Amino acid sequence: VYAAFDAGIPLHVWVDETRPRNQGASLTAWELKGHGVPHTVIADNVGGHLMQVGSVDVCITGADRVTRGGDACNKIGTYLKALAAADNRIPFYVALPSSTIDWTMEDGASIPIEQRGAEEVTYAEGLCAEDGKRRRVLLTPKGSAAGNWAFDVTPRRLVTGLLTERGLIGASPQAL
Repeated sequence: VYAAFDAGIPLHVWVDETRPRNQGASLTAWELKGHGVPHTVIADNVGGHLMQVGSVDVCITGADRVTRGGDACNKIGTYLKALAAADNRIPFYVALPSSTIDWTMEDGASIPIEQRGAEEVTYAEGLCAEDGKRRRVLLTPKGSAAGNWAFDVTPRRLVTGLLTERGLIGASPQAL
């Protein structure tokens, strides 16, 4: 994204808020803003709509782990983005350093999916508009159960390609 922006290619990044930890709304938006890249933070489930109405040309996500078969494990919700991209015929790329490839894992079914504490879903944290102090607030009715799967797996059939420091490669055992 930075290379394209620096080369003068017009672009705009739709940044998912990335609930429940909000890494997109805080970290990704901060990084893009610092580089001057035009961006808009959106609610996590807006991406599919933006694809349907023609506001997305390409979808690029990161990865926490990629198997030797090309399946990609990333923040929860990535699989849904890949499904929406496939349904709307939008290329779906996974950007990763090659060190993220786990040569010991055949496919995504082997990846253990972490379940984190419910409080990440039931509470939100941010700066208070009135005094600028960091506050934690309850979002759900007290005592509501919450599920918090941290990651999901996008099968290689939905991945157009893997963007690495070595270039673009296919998401398949043969290409890897």
